[in-house]
Amino acid sequence: GYHADRWKNRLIPYSSPTKAYFDTSDQDPFCMYNYLLDITTWNKSIRRGFIRVKITDYAGNTVESQMNSEASTFQQYKRVKILTGFHRDIEKIAKISLTFSTKTLIGPKHKLRILQMKLKSLNNPKR
Repeated sequence: GYHADRWKNRLIPYSSPTKAYFDTSDQDPFCMYNYLLDITTWNKSIRRGFIRVKITDYAGNTVESQMNSEASTFQQYKRVKILTGFHRDIEKIAKISLTFSTKTLIGPKHKLRILQMKLKSLNNPKR
């Protein structure tokens, strides 16, 4: 990570647009474990919504991601990459669950069909 007062010096020199996320946990030790969720969907019609990720280890311990504040757009056969964070780290993942939500109370319920998915730890890239 970068010290909060020096982040611009690190990110601005890059020629491509860069998004910076400075999320921390509200619980001690205040760190977040970040993952990149890479999804290719199968739905014929466009879906727009939010994905929550829950991971479980072999002992049954679970941790759920924080809901992203921005909705993602999912199109057929298009890859979408979502940054997601957890308050605890799960070393050996046994199960991954995804929940798709449009955050609307009125209207039809939509399913998001996943063709391919990859969850990569950004804190431990070899996982």
